[in-house]
Amino acid sequence: MNIQELMSNMGKQARAAARLLSGVTPGQKNEALASVAAKLRGSAERLTTENEKDLAAGKKAGLTSAMLDRLTLNEKRIEEMALAVEEIAALPDPVGEVTGIWTRPSGFKVGRMRAPIGVIGIIYESRPNVTIDAAALCLKSGNACILRGGSEAIHSNQVLAEIFREAVSSAGLPAQAAQAVPTTDREAVRALLTLDDHVDLIIPRGGKGLIRMIMENSTIPVIKHLDGICHTYVDSGADEKMALDICINAKLNRPGTCNAMETMLVHRDMAGSFLKKVLAKFREEGVEIRGCPLTKKAEPWVREAADEDWATEYLDRILNVRVVADMDEAMDHIARFGSAHTDVIVTMNYANAQRFTKEVDSAAVMVNASSRLHDGFVFGLGAEIGISTDKLHARGPMGLVELTTEKWVVLGEGHLRD
Repeated sequence: MNIQELMSNMGKQARAAARLLSGVTPGQKNEALASVAAKLRGSAERLTTENEKDLAAGKKAGLTSAMLDRLTLNEKRIEEMALAVEEIAALPDPVGEVTGIWTRPSGFKVGRMRAPIGVIGIIYESRPNVTIDAAALCLKSGNACILRGGSEAIHSNQVLAEIFREAVSSAGLPAQAAQAVPTTDREAVRALLTLDDHVDLIIPRGGKGLIRMIMENSTIPVIKHLDGICHTYVDSGADEKMALDICINAKLNRPGTCNAMETMLVHRDMAGSFLKKVLAKFREEGVEIRGCPLTKKAEPWVREAADEDWATEYLDRILNVRVVADMDEAMDHIARFGSAHTDVIVTMNYANAQRFTKEVDSAAVMVNASSRLHDGFVFGLGAEIGISTDKLHARGPMGLVELTTEKWVVLGEGHLRD
């Protein structure tokens, strides 16, 4: 069987599973997820054995210690996966929810009902836990999924998908609700991206190069974000301690995440005491500062920023800093260089806060809060499959509701159109 035939068969099986899942009750889904959690806990030895194969190959291939850490499955992480599945099971089921129902003059009722999207292809890198998280979220929202993880985690992802299928099948649900692509051949990704007869949506999770390739080759709608170029603007009259705490957290809590601050914009009124304090703290923490001429004038040790720096997502201990004349200049900078992911204003001025939230066009706009809060779990969605910077269908964290669509429901009593 060639790659195209393999992927086509997986698509057909996923479509058949999706049709069955559309009629499954919330209780059946939750029972299946409970079985998945129990199966994960009982399969620690099986999981770590397969994971060791990936780790050995990763070491041989020269993966960094950080990459190897992300790849590692141990008892703690297996337990965390099981707990995540149980948390998803405990969330309200959005499927079948009827919203906005109203009665027309002739007496029939019209409303919208939440329904599964159908079949979702998820393409991701590195962390094996995404296999379980994605499969559990799709199952709870009534979707079948085809999972294509990174080649560095092929053994881990395959065994995780097998455990998921075994548990789901034992609970009476279709085993093909979640399938993992069994090959590392990159042609499988290209084949998946053209299965528009069977797959309804593609969600990529990974680096910019991967997402760009998917956008250029997919004949299926894609929900994604390319960059997380997140800004924090410190307004005139901002509380210095609050601003310092927010900026430090936004950059240093986890610098390698998409919601970490990459550029700090500082009102010129704050370019004295505050700027010196925050730059000193970043220097103490080993952050490389790339600044505008005014920033460099305030602290000569700062490296002058090049034009391309303002449009760079570092995912590292590197930070751009620019002193701006006012909020308009800050918002102009965000509009020019931002990626519509997360942007923050630190201010005590209510009118400025209102303007910023209305005029900054990003998936999440925050007032007096760290950009690191932009996360589905933190927002109260229970879990997320990713963060979207698109404007159609879903924007921001994608939880269970965002993995559903709406259909119109009409309730009549023999009503006809005149």
